[in-house]
Amino acid sequence: MHAKRKTALAVGAMLAPVLALSLPASSASAHGYISNPPSRQAQCAAGTVSCGAITYEPQSVEGPKGLTSCSGGNSGFAELDDDSKGWAVTSVNRSQQFEWKLTARHSTSTWQYFVGGEKIAEFDDGGAQPGATVTHQVDFGNKTGQQKVLAVWNIADTANAFYACIDVNVG
Repeated sequence: MHAKRKTALAVGAMLAPVLALSLPASSASAHGYISNPPSRQAQCAAGTVSCGAITYEPQSVEGPKGLTSCSGGNSGFAELDDDSKGWAVTSVNRSQQFEWKLTARHSTSTWQYFVGGEKIAEFDDGGAQPGATVTHQVDFGNKTGQQKVLAVWNIADTANAFYACIDVNVG
């Protein structure tokens, strides 16, 4: 009986690394999103707009750096890319604060804000780890009227970023 147990333990010890390497890596289930003015995923979480899975994980819109979609390229959150979904539009000033709510605080390279594909602001954190909330003052320049802002949180130590779109009316 003792020999069988040793053999089973030895086989298990040899297979464990193979199994660990062959299983898919899991991603963390919490990260961050813009809470104010309310991003599209914040509106989903609050029930302002009827959405799918993003309702329960507004902080999880993560994808490779360099994307330009509200969903971060995640097909499970595709409704965030639908401009006709009835998103609430927030009236803002030409210079507006955007507040990120972070549920996992990753080392950060940059925070970027785009309107119509044009970068309007960038904040370089140089790899620092932010607190539970981060606020940026963003200047819209000569942009007025209804705009969709794409906000991007670029993580310093991975190839990924977090994405949020915010519908605003710049006055």
